[in-house]
Amino acid sequence: MTKPAFWLGLWRLGDPRLTLASLSSLAIGTAAAGARGPVQIGWLVLTVVGIVAIEVAKNASGDIADFDSGADQAVAPADRSPFSGGRRVLVDGLLSRRQTAAISGCGYGIGIAAGVIIAIGHEPRVLAVGLLGTALAWCYGSKPLQLAYHGLGELAVALNYGPLICCGAYLVQRHRLDGAIVFLSLPIGLLVGAFLWINEFPDYPADRHAGKRNWVVRLGRPRAAAAFVLILAAAFGCQAALPAFGWPWASWLGFAGLPLAAAAGRRTLSSPEDTSGIIPAQRLTLESFVLSAAATAAGLLLHPGP
Repeated sequence: MTKPAFWLGLWRLGDPRLTLASLSSLAIGTAAAGARGPVQIGWLVLTVVGIVAIEVAKNASGDIADFDSGADQAVAPADRSPFSGGRRVLVDGLLSRRQTAAISGCGYGIGIAAGVIIAIGHEPRVLAVGLLGTALAWCYGSKPLQLAYHGLGELAVALNYGPLICCGAYLVQRHRLDGAIVFLSLPIGLLVGAFLWINEFPDYPADRHAGKRNWVVRLGRPRAAAAFVLILAAAFGCQAALPAFGWPWASWLGFAGLPLAAAAGRRTLSSPEDTSGIIPAQRLTLESFVLSAAATAAGLLLHPGP
């Protein structure tokens, strides 16, 4: 492989559009911690390094799994999207299998090392959270479990990008967890889960062909479109309930992402089978969870939490 191809492949595996999901959850957890006390920047930086490394590793191992199953090769040109269809580093010949596996191994190694350092030097309980998140990241697409192939990938993503990252970031800073912080993590977990859900629409024919039995494949795209809207509604329903769990009314700033989510829902319902119509809905869903997370974090910092 040429050096330009290698660096392009590495860039795809660390695609900032996908890393935004983990950083959004991290921002909420850190803002909640910051509302209750000082944020320790050094440990925050190490947390970010660990999470981003696992993100890259997951993308690399998932690309190998989807290449082996034939899912990525089966995506028709008309169904390709900036947000779905895999990272395609193997399909497009940017990286060799060995390079992709090496990047995955290094990413998982860096992520685990960051967790061990935090556990030994600062907060031992974060290791359990980190190892569970790493296990879900690996098992999402890779054998033996391949959660994404058996209808459990959506749940794994919602857990990882909701409770695990958000609560893990809070635990690093405040050395404790409670029910309020777990509930705070639910809206972002559901919104990122919705982003995965909408990203499965363009891949529907390829996933069905490869035996990737995610919920869009199981339901079919018209019914999955209705379920997508319900997931978005559940996310903002949880957002509405945050003050009941002791969070400030300013946390309702997270509703800033609602108009974008509503637009994404309308587009998906109107053209669930048409990739050209789904791509704007994918973009709107991404923008929705990023805006909602940023506004929620700002609201938490404006007023101390419980």
